[in-house]
Amino acid sequence: MDYIEIFKALSNKGRFQILQWLKDPEAHFPYQEHADLREIGVCVGQIQRKSGLTQSTVSEYLAIMQKANLVHSVKIGQWIYYKRNEEILQLISNFFKDEL
Repeated sequence: MDYIEIFKALSNKGRFQILQWLKDPEAHFPYQEHADLREIGVCVGQIQRKSGLTQSTVSEYLAIMQKANLVHSVKIGQWIYYKRNEEILQLISNFFKDEL
C-alpha cells in the first residue's frame, strides 16, 4: 500500500468530501435510481451534480482516488459507479493507530 499516494489523494478538499459522501450514499445521493448504492456504488453524474464541479474534474478526482485504491469502480452499460474501498480505509485507520 502506497501511503503517500493515499495521503496525496486525501489532501484535496473535494476528493476528501466525495469519500465522506460515499460513506453514507443513501443520505447523500437519494435521487440515484439505477443501482443499489451500497452494492454497486454511486454514478459519476450524481457525484458531479452534488459537488457542483465539472464532470471532467470529478472524473479526475475519482481516478486519483482509484489509483490510491480508496475507491472501486464498476461499469454498467454506459455508467460508471464508485464506492469506497472499506478494506483499505480500515488499513489506513490501523496505520494511524499503530504508526503515528
